[in-house]
Amino acid sequence: MRAASSLVIAAALLLGAGCTSTPLKSITVATTTSTRDTGLLDELLPVFRTKTGIEVRVVAVGTGQALEIGRRGDADVILTHDPVGEERFVAEGFGTTRTEVMSNDFVLVGPPDDPGGVGGAKSAVDAFRRVMDKQAVFVSRGDESGTHQKEKATWALAGIDPAGDWYVRSGQGMGAVLRMADEKRGYALSDRGTFLAQRDKLSLTALCADDPAWVNRYAVIPVNPGRHPHVKHDLARQFAEFLVSDEAQRLIADFGRAKYGEPLFRANPRPVGGGP
Repeated sequence: MRAASSLVIAAALLLGAGCTSTPLKSITVATTTSTRDTGLLDELLPVFRTKTGIEVRVVAVGTGQALEIGRRGDADVILTHDPVGEERFVAEGFGTTRTEVMSNDFVLVGPPDDPGGVGGAKSAVDAFRRVMDKQAVFVSRGDESGTHQKEKATWALAGIDPAGDWYVRSGQGMGAVLRMADEKRGYALSDRGTFLAQRDKLSLTALCADDPAWVNRYAVIPVNPGRHPHVKHDLARQFAEFLVSDEAQRLIADFGRAKYGEPLFRANPRPVGGGP
């Protein structure tokens, strides 16, 4: 009995020592569904952890939600793609600096038979007008994400306030929207990276692309400790610095090339908006 009791006590002491050991450093990043759905974070985060010992917890939502998470101080750093919203975030004092990391572009995808005649459009605005004129099904993110912001801006340039049975507000992430558009034989605006990553599972095709207005820029912003003293600003800065490092930029530039025949993102050789 005495020996058994000694074993129990020893086990308890070992467990207690384990509980009081130094925890792994960690941060929370609020980011877009596209960085998750493309698999880019799966490529970058293990490298960051190996170099720094910092674990990254990812919250993947629409950009609007990610910015709101940052405003509440529920993340240490954000990685999003809405330059106007991001600049406002920093100007209001919620973020310290905005640094561009990478870019891709938006594409209008739809069924191969193209019932809206989008394939012949001369511009993004013309493509949206054709969808409206034909009352073709259009599946919107409807979630205030960066993609949704760009979609709304394009409708506004076209002079259209989309409404009706043909216009479907999904309130979901990019991957889910692409699947819904596929099921409904409709159109959707997508970042090119997510579409390429999901393309083999869909019958959709890119019908309108390469419009200069559809450049899609991603930026990293550490949350301001002056607003939220509990945030791990030093660790967030390390994450931001890693994303624009030569090593991370090479990984971004090559990501997807072997599998899809082209990279899903373009590296940003000269980040703007100040250092992280």
